Amino acid sequence: MAQKAEGMLSPYRALDLTDEKGLLCGKILGDMGADVIKVERPGGDAARSIGPFYHDDPHPEKSLFWFALNTSKRGITLDIETADGKDIFKKLVKNADFVIESYSPGYLDKLGLGYSVLEKINPGVILVSITPFGQTGPYKDWKTADIVAWAMGGHMAPYGDTDRPPIRISHHSQAYLHAGSDGAMGAMMALYQRTLSGEGQQVDVSVFESAVQSTIHHNPTWGSGRPSAKRGEVRMGTAHKATQLWPCKDGWVSYSHGGPSRLSPSLPLIKWMEIEGFTNDFLKVFDWNSPDFPKTSQEDMNRIEEPTGRFFIAHTKAELLEGAVKYQVMLYPVATTADMLENPQLIARDFWIELEHPELGIDITYPGAFGTSSEMPIKITRRAPLIGEHNQEIYEGELGISKDKLALLKQAGVI
Repeated sequence: MAQKAEGMLSPYRALDLTDEKGLLCGKILGDMGADVIKVERPGGDAARSIGPFYHDDPHPEKSLFWFALNTSKRGITLDIETADGKDIFKKLVKNADFVIESYSPGYLDKLGLGYSVLEKINPGVILVSITPFGQTGPYKDWKTADIVAWAMGGHMAPYGDTDRPPIRISHHSQAYLHAGSDGAMGAMMALYQRTLSGEGQQVDVSVFESAVQSTIHHNPTWGSGRPSAKRGEVRMGTAHKATQLWPCKDGWVSYSHGGPSRLSPSLPLIKWMEIEGFTNDFLKVFDWNSPDFPKTSQEDMNRIEEPTGRFFIAHTKAELLEGAVKYQVMLYPVATTADMLENPQLIARDFWIELEHPELGIDITYPGAFGTSSEMPIKITRRAPLIGEHNQEIYEGELGISKDKLALLKQAGVI
């Protein structure tokens, strides 16, 4: 495995106790150069059971979900509910800058590992707590799943068909990912505050509130007095809709004749269609400079959509993107995973990276870091750790625990 290069957070260490609610937080810190140690229960974290799996083999060392959210981390196993486990964890805290956790509020306090204890061990430690509803309030003890936070946070209401219930837009944990990134931002702000005061603090992140904050693209219409998007308005359908998906020769493109503005983006497309012979008499006389689509009859919309659909289906996504740039059309191909891997912009910026997985005998392609820096690298430095992969390196090499003691701790289920 490649050694970690110097990064903007290379002087700092984080202990990652999170489950899927907070795994992204540690990954971001790790990509920025921090020494992130993923602390799992003996036998492995429950998040290792989340699919999909490499070659569809449901194995704790083959979870692609785990691979994606635990890069740039080392890994140890430790049961912090045992007396020996607590003592070992406290030793780790002495040299840690961040502790990231996603237990229920009060859990660490009951173990004697809450912030009031940790700050006595290390006054500069920053505890990042990521929980369903935060550390306070009437919901603080409620459990959640990602779909619950996504629904309560306002994201599900606009999506789906009008005659059916709302739908979740993704199989994976969108609300949890927002909370993880918020946790990383909170950690950075607390670190900056520590440079001024010398003291750490507890950062309280609510998954629910992270979901609410991420509805910003829905909020402007509410604030301007217009109704928020309703279910059925963000889908394939008539041009009355704000967003419309159209089939093309090799997939789909996103385009709308309508939209939130009275200034139609359609005129450049109509001119392009006319050049290639796809317009009809109605399109030639329609007032494209100041259309009022909400008041346009469905019959007239059909006259607009029929040639538009024929135009799109006659072209590939690449042809449509090239023409969109040429004719200044607000049109966007719907990229597949294969499209993204072959995207020349991403390739030119070295976005995709290969990480070696010796245990699988292959290299796997990963999305790169979230940003670039001219001064310090932001990069993935290692694949996700195997279960207890760095136990000896950290317990014996850093804490000075003997091999015999480690054997006894393992036998007792502490590590």
